Amino acid sequence: MGGNESKIWIEKFRPQTFEDIKGQDKIVERVKAFVELKNMPHLLFAGYSGTGKTSLSLVVAKKLYGENWKSNFLETNASDDRGIDVVRNTIKDFARTKAIGDFPFKIIYLDECDSLTKEAQQALRRTMETYSNTCRFILSCNFSSKIIDPIQSRCTVFRFKPLAKEEIKKIIDKIAKEEGLKISNSAIDSLYEISEGDCRKLENILQSCASISKNIDDKLIYDIVSQAKPKEIKEILELALNSEFVKARNKLLDVMLKHGLSGLDIIKQIQKEIWNLDIDQTKKVDLVDKCGEIEFRMVEGSDEYVQLEALLASFSK
Repeated sequence: MGGNESKIWIEKFRPQTFEDIKGQDKIVERVKAFVELKNMPHLLFAGYSGTGKTSLSLVVAKKLYGENWKSNFLETNASDDRGIDVVRNTIKDFARTKAIGDFPFKIIYLDECDSLTKEAQQALRRTMETYSNTCRFILSCNFSSKIIDPIQSRCTVFRFKPLAKEEIKKIIDKIAKEEGLKISNSAIDSLYEISEGDCRKLENILQSCASISKNIDDKLIYDIVSQAKPKEIKEILELALNSEFVKARNKLLDVMLKHGLSGLDIIKQIQKEIWNLDIDQTKKVDLVDKCGEIEFRMVEGSDEYVQLEALLASFSK
């Protein structure tokens, strides 16, 4: 990366046009129609992180207001201040004034609004209703079920899905071309598996890898993210299923120490890898059920090593 090592890739590669936003074609098409009409309702963007919610909001503002977009667009994060004061002061003060220039309304983008308290959401509901002539809201959250019904009923809801492998590959190819990186096919597969369709996570991993080497393979990726390789987890499971409990236990401890993994980290990888085992489907269901039980015990505070040994023991039986 040379002199660009200190740059934050998330901002550098953030979409600037509707066409740059990948994996959400139907949502982009409908929102683009609102912008072309220069009129839109309140919007609620719900879904996984790193799928384009913030990027789409910024593109809407830039296309709607042009060079004046910063004057007519307020971006605030509800997780920074969850209380009612942020709604009564910051948001209300911005919403009550008219847009600068010949524009019908301002836009307030409220990120992570599912972090707002119920009282703050009630105040927000009233603000959305009172100042609808001068301001539109774009609310973003991971879980729409945490947003009160009166707010949801005032918004057009769009649900963002994790990016597909083809879309992730397009993003990787673009970054590789602009940064002069060589990324192997196995690395692309690993990046997709680890990022789980989260573009923000993908770019953070790539930036970390690129700071070490321009030639990126799956070994470098797993070293960076401190995750066990799927084949290591699969080997542990196969040893346990073949009743080789001691070998499976020793291998598990070795993998956890080598990668610095916690019990919750490893249990999630085990659950994923179960579906790739060459065993009967009903047995896979039983194994996943056992994983869920062990994960619950860990969350409740049980010793993770004891619980993981119990998990391998149940697999061996």
